[in-house]
Amino acid sequence: MTNTGQTAALPSGDDIPPTRVLSIASHVVSGYVGNSVSTFVMQLLGLEVCSLNTVQFSNHTGYGRWTGTRIPPSEIDALYDGLKANELADFDMLATGYVPGDEGLEAVGRIAKELKSKGGTGGGKTRFFWVLDPVMGDSGKLYVSEKVVPVYKNLLPLADLITPNQYEVEWLTDIKLTSLADVAAALKKFHNDFKTPHIIISSIQSLVSDDEFVCVGSSMNTDGTPRAFTITVPMLRGPFVGTGDMFASLMVSHFRHAAADAGLLDKPSWMSPDTVKATDLPLARAAEIVLSSMDRVLKKTGEARDRQIKFLDENDTSKEADMKRVRYMRAAELRLIHCVEEIRRPCLRFTAKEFHE
Repeated sequence: MTNTGQTAALPSGDDIPPTRVLSIASHVVSGYVGNSVSTFVMQLLGLEVCSLNTVQFSNHTGYGRWTGTRIPPSEIDALYDGLKANELADFDMLATGYVPGDEGLEAVGRIAKELKSKGGTGGGKTRFFWVLDPVMGDSGKLYVSEKVVPVYKNLLPLADLITPNQYEVEWLTDIKLTSLADVAAALKKFHNDFKTPHIIISSIQSLVSDDEFVCVGSSMNTDGTPRAFTITVPMLRGPFVGTGDMFASLMVSHFRHAAADAGLLDKPSWMSPDTVKATDLPLARAAEIVLSSMDRVLKKTGEARDRQIKFLDENDTSKEADMKRVRYMRAAELRLIHCVEEIRRPCLRFTAKEFHE
């Protein structure tokens, strides 16, 4: 187990394995969601990132109004073809997030299949790895058409690591997560039915207390059984937007580093031997660092948000409800630029524990 209170020992400079990541997600001109988060975070942690945007919006949709376009599936194909034509598709990793629609998701799936078939770069020393964040919804609400659900289910066997939230797990497994037994059943379904090697459920609420949430992860054994762990984290009150994107991009980076430290980059799906217990898995090590970073970033974001909202409550005389919403939403944007140290060198606060139903 990792000792809390210590600064995470992360690779730097030449110690970071050379890594090219294709990040396919949304993009906003102002604010931090999708690739606006992922590119910054992964580059800050030493990965070379190429961003392919699935939407181009002025701002995220939480503002209530926005402009921009959804990138058609044909353009996703064309952009990737352009990379291939110039020998620029030599990626070690694929990270995928929000894709608006089943046809767009199928285009992403074609890219994933081709990259997986190449098997990676570096003369066979690095196996290609796909981190799939199945962005569909949260808090009981879908952001996308239900048509994407069967497409995601078809793609799960190709993914190496998935990072769904509780609501997305329920859609993918058809299991309502109301108990730890339900969580165990969902993990088994991912490993056994979809053959997904690694799973990290970013947040499960109401299984501990109203003031905490649980992150659950698992890397499967060679027989398909889960090696599961939990990390309990204090609940920070929102609103926060872009947290799922930050979680997934941090996992891309830290799992890459942890797998490299464990000498697993030449193994299929970077799988640990069955003798490695759940709390010592690279996935667990990465999750401890990721959640420690996120805790500090969200606390600083929340403090700045609350100060700005207090100022708005005292000084904003606008009677337009839409403008108040816009100003409050802007106050809640992630403070990534002010949290470089929290991202690069977090103080470890949380420890993985064996999962017990």
